[in-house]
Amino acid sequence: MRTTTGTNSGTGTGAAPVGTGGTTTLRGRMTALARAELTLLGRSRATLFTALFVPLLMPLSVRSATDQMDLGEAGLDVGTVMLTAAVGFSLLFAVYTALTSIFVVRREELVLKRLRTGELRDPEILVGAALPAAGIALAQCVVVAIGCTVLLDMKAPSAPHLAVLGVLLGVVLCVALAAVTASFSRTAESAQVTSLPLLFVSLLGSGITVPLEVLPDRLASFLELLPLTPVITLVRGGWTGDLSAYDALGAVATALAWTVIAVFAVRRWFRWEPRR
Repeated sequence: MRTTTGTNSGTGTGAAPVGTGGTTTLRGRMTALARAELTLLGRSRATLFTALFVPLLMPLSVRSATDQMDLGEAGLDVGTVMLTAAVGFSLLFAVYTALTSIFVVRREELVLKRLRTGELRDPEILVGAALPAAGIALAQCVVVAIGCTVLLDMKAPSAPHLAVLGVLLGVVLCVALAAVTASFSRTAESAQVTSLPLLFVSLLGSGITVPLEVLPDRLASFLELLPLTPVITLVRGGWTGDLSAYDALGAVATALAWTVIAVFAVRRWFRWEPRR
């Protein structure tokens, strides 16, 4: 149930209220909230650094690891592995970990509670707060795609629609997963801990740092069920063109299933007021 008091106290952010000044259109409300969130994001240097620079630096570690992999036998090359790794890092660091902290901080500072007293609906609050991080991740994906194509002499994607679909599904899924993780995080500091399990599992098992094609078939089949695996599968398949229609549909179905589960968890457990 929405609260009706305490609309202007305890935020500590200096940001103007959003959705309480006669902004009645959906576009207007979302634009105002995204602009306010972008301002607040710029004030958090640690979160901004994590979102902007970590995803661009991490793929360098994957480059050295590829020397130990037999990529040719798996039908892959260094460029494809590094590109999909960069996309995965952007989704995990620019969207998932950054938004987990952002949701917790906004909740504990009563920003979310205040926003619920205005015209904004609950989904609009979460989506609007996620727009800057999502925009950063999408921009990074474009930059790394162009960079890998130019610097590593990669060919254009064979099925660009699959790559685009994978990135978009990944952004939506990571936003939902961040909200779920924030639900069980008491403080911004604890959010860095509660986000680690999914972060490590995805980095090691979703094909980001180690392509599933170089793993044993039984293990790879199990890891295909992880939340971010279908996203990486679609992005990589979009570049190589080796992904069959059946496998593509399976990856989309898995990603959508995880998204539905995450959205249900958010509706069930997300907290709008500080945890005591």
